[in-house]
Amino acid sequence: MPKTEIRVPSGQVPVQAWADIKGAENHHLNVVLHAPTASALQRARNNARNLQKEMPDAEIRIVVNAEAVAAVLDTADDGVDGMTWVCPNTLARLGRALREPLKLLPGAAVLELVRIQQAGWVYIRA
Repeated sequence: MPKTEIRVPSGQVPVQAWADIKGAENHHLNVVLHAPTASALQRARNNARNLQKEMPDAEIRIVVNAEAVAAVLDTADDGVDGMTWVCPNTLARLGRALREPLKLLPGAAVLELVRIQQAGWVYIRA
């Protein structure tokens, strides 16, 4: 199969065509979406739904801290709340209680994000 020529605007570097990436479509995905703000939470929720639709077997976690904790407590999303993990430090600082089906991280979000990346998960800042 002949390679397709990729034309890019002047001054930009061409990238490998997506169709040339071998094995990516069959690789199991472990993805953590980090949402520290209310707007990032909405993007993370949308990203999680889109990823879940495209790759139903993907393991997806949304980690919320900072401003996003109040937002996730105040606005339920049945489609992705079950994969959402909340920072215990922010929760305590806000004096709020966790609601079901949200999950509590075992440690500070920053530490757990480091641990999950060390375990090989792909990190995306929403």
